[in-house]
Amino acid sequence: MGSPSGFEFAVRGDDVVIRHHGVTATVLRGAKAAEFLAQVERGDAQLLMARLTGDYRRGNERTARQHPRNAR
Repeated sequence: MGSPSGFEFAVRGDDVVIRHHGVTATVLRGAKAAEFLAQVERGDAQLLMARLTGDYRRGNERTARQHPRNAR
């Protein structure tokens, strides 16, 4: 499983705007924004942003791709 990529964030006042490939995915405000900034300094920012936006792999993509219903 690869690591997430394509995420970026910008701080606007008290808000944190998270974008994925240039498209706004979510905006964090208040305590959530402050917690996010603290966690970014401690860990992998890309993985954290992927988890917060719900855009991360769950591990079942290969199995689903091979299912006869999804055959191309």
